[in-house]
Amino acid sequence: MSGGNLSLALSFSMAMVSARLLRTLPCCGIGVEWKDRRRLRGFRCSAISVEAPVAGISGIRWGSSKLQGARSEMEDEVVLRSDGLSGFSFAAVLDGHAGFSCVEFLREELYKECVTAMQGGLLLTNNNFGVVREAIEKVFANVDARLSIWLEQTGKDIESGATATVMFVRNDALIISHVGDSCVVISRRGKAEMLTNPHRPYGNNRVSLEEIKRVRAAGGWIVDGRICGDLAISRTFGDIRYKSKKNEFVLHNFFPLQLFCRMLMKGVKQGRWNDKFVSRIQFKADIVTSSPDISQIELSSDVEFVLLASDGLWDYMKSSEAVSFVRDQLRQHGDVQIACEALARAALDRHSQDNISIIIADLGRTDWQNLPVQGPNYPYEITQAFATVGVVFLGIWLSSFLGI
Repeated sequence: MSGGNLSLALSFSMAMVSARLLRTLPCCGIGVEWKDRRRLRGFRCSAISVEAPVAGISGIRWGSSKLQGARSEMEDEVVLRSDGLSGFSFAAVLDGHAGFSCVEFLREELYKECVTAMQGGLLLTNNNFGVVREAIEKVFANVDARLSIWLEQTGKDIESGATATVMFVRNDALIISHVGDSCVVISRRGKAEMLTNPHRPYGNNRVSLEEIKRVRAAGGWIVDGRICGDLAISRTFGDIRYKSKKNEFVLHNFFPLQLFCRMLMKGVKQGRWNDKFVSRIQFKADIVTSSPDISQIELSSDVEFVLLASDGLWDYMKSSEAVSFVRDQLRQHGDVQIACEALARAALDRHSQDNISIIIADLGRTDWQNLPVQGPNYPYEITQAFATVGVVFLGIWLSSFLGI
């Protein structure tokens, strides 16, 4: 058996543990219980505006904003870089959980690895999407492996993780690499088009059902929409307790396994599962993965702007509402930065409980000041009115018929 296969085999076999074995594993000085923190509603705004110079193409106007919701700390980050990628800009929203360490690592390393892998933007300009996709997949895998080692070595927020949605943007082209539950939307003549799907282990949409199937095939289970009753996202960076085969250090220290075992032991103590259930657990692959969904979109002349935001926005505002809000803002003053900050505050006003991070790329091709106001859709509104009246009359008739 080769060294790699031996490492993988040992990692898998070690995942078959009983509650008694869990209690014998060394603690390495790592606490399992998280202290209860008071959920204070904070308000922090970190907003920047970056003009992205793109050779030969009209400039993209950027805006970004971060607001802290009802969380004890801000674990989000936005990254905007317009250098090093031959006319493309790099934009990313990083959404951390269980600590800021993963985001702290990713905000520098992910960009640097992407620039290297894209050969300074050369791959992006060669119009070979297959090569670009393969390069990005390797970047995400390598960065996650390095992050796992870094978390183990530093001991900082060792149970932390982060989602990452990255965009490579040019005035006429967009490449998205997506892990987690942030989302990218474009406005096409005022109509919202969602370009990504959240990686969540619940729901009836195609992506969620595929994620549920993948998690179960890897040896995991789902309780109340959470992986192993714990994590509500199925693709992340970090979260090393759910990753059995990242690196050689797993073979030597069994560090991720120890974290996973503690979670199992905690579940036994809480009565969420028993010893027999634990003894049957066997990993066949990583339960949580950093493998990204990668897509390429042509930004034709009818695309007005690109909007990337964390789930702190999308859980409280529909994509159509967000696009309409941004268009109304730009029609009023034309300032993409002000529009970005206003959108974040609007989500907070809707009682968003999460941190909110937003990036908007106005492609610079729309005359916002002279854009006509969209009138009401009378046929649609009339149809909805008749439908409502019909439902009311049906309810009245059923009530009288049944003698209620």
